[in-house]
Amino acid sequence: MDKEILEHGLNINRRHFLSNLSIGLGSVALGSLLIPDLFNKSKDDEADFLPGIPHFAPKAKRVIYLFQNGAPSQLESFDYKPTLTKLMGQDLPESIRKGQRLTGMTSQQKKFPLVGSFYKFNQYGESGAWVSELFPHMAKIVDDICIVKSMHTEAINHDPALTFFQTGAQQGNRPSMGSWVSYGLGTENKNLPAFCVLLSRGKGNGQGVYSKLWSNGFLDSIHQGVQFSSGENPILYLQNQDGIDREARRSMLDKVAALNEMEYKNFGDPEIATKIQQYEMAYRMQTAVPEILDVSKEPDDIVKLYGSDCLVPGTYAANCLLARKLSENGVRFVQLYHQGWDQHGNLPNEMRGQAKDVDQSSAALITDLKQRGLLDETLVIWGGEFGRTNYCQGKMTVDNYGRDHHPRCFSIWMAGGGIKPGMVYGETDEFGYNIINNPVHVHDFQATILNQLGFDHERLTFRSQGRRFRLTDVEGKVVRDILA
Repeated sequence: MDKEILEHGLNINRRHFLSNLSIGLGSVALGSLLIPDLFNKSKDDEADFLPGIPHFAPKAKRVIYLFQNGAPSQLESFDYKPTLTKLMGQDLPESIRKGQRLTGMTSQQKKFPLVGSFYKFNQYGESGAWVSELFPHMAKIVDDICIVKSMHTEAINHDPALTFFQTGAQQGNRPSMGSWVSYGLGTENKNLPAFCVLLSRGKGNGQGVYSKLWSNGFLDSIHQGVQFSSGENPILYLQNQDGIDREARRSMLDKVAALNEMEYKNFGDPEIATKIQQYEMAYRMQTAVPEILDVSKEPDDIVKLYGSDCLVPGTYAANCLLARKLSENGVRFVQLYHQGWDQHGNLPNEMRGQAKDVDQSSAALITDLKQRGLLDETLVIWGGEFGRTNYCQGKMTVDNYGRDHHPRCFSIWMAGGGIKPGMVYGETDEFGYNIINNPVHVHDFQATILNQLGFDHERLTFRSQGRRFRLTDVEGKVVRDILA
């Protein structure tokens, strides 16, 4: 019986060895006939890529992405359209809509009454950027940010649109942007993950976020985003259980690592090596994470800058401050998701609350990074998954209306990391419905982010299931006009 088990184990090892190394002249000859370029190194093959070494000198070392989940209205934030107020209640001309696909929430409407913003706009900074009265703090930093008003996407519903922004595909099971950055740049701090995720929720109508948005997909699982929670234990299973001290945990990990190394030698599965790395990372994080989460040492002027909510774990303000601390300590990609921007109705009231949640601390993050000398090397992004329609969804009054999803044009802003400050890029028509100048697609946006991190988006690839994948799929061009 023992002999049979031994022979079985040997057979497994032989099969594994042969299939992975493809030894034998026959295998080599067959491979070269079936795939002529099998032994030729292509310039855009992942073999041309070494983790942690960019393709060219980067402008940014890290990213903080303030994702406004649910899609804030560009018409109540950065895209001022007085024409909509003048034509309030009139039907959107078909010559403007051009038969665009609508969601099931408004496709049955017979009329599409135009609705102007309930809020006033003013111009700020040397750029003369128009900003809604909802965002007084962001208005003060317009000379530090680049407002892009010509974003567009194909996705018209939340889940595929959000997934598209984060992974480059509307379906799941692809690596997220943070995972690609982790894969490309590696870590700056061996005691912290390269990719961290922070969640918060506002008072408005929320849309869900899911772990697939920070998934590593087909990349090694070491590149998966690590989610922080607002509870007593911000990272689950990180702390030792009662009765287990640090020395006992170290001894246990050493023994587990020895067993895993035996398995790795037998089977060569890279996920076994990744598991060893993850255990070691968790051990080191036990010391690093509590120190970073401690905001008691932050000076009063910083607390005042972000607002008192920054002392309340799980709030947007607290997450903005935590994002600065994580980034300052070498985390490559910090992803914030703030839910509550889905205003299909009661937009004037709900959006006021949402804006109040994020305005001060978003601006504070830029100011804080700038005064620490970190903004130049940190790329900060603010925006949602699509925009909002210029017409009302359902019944409308002057002070109570809602807007449906609008993928054809919307606004985001970017700052630091080699992005040109004090700039407004792109333009929409007087109805705020179509782009008339400098369109920026989601893949262009992703290509630009990778470019600032030192990567040619067409060359940052990974082969999976016989195909070479990349964040930008088969599209995307760097938006060089907004680069400093």
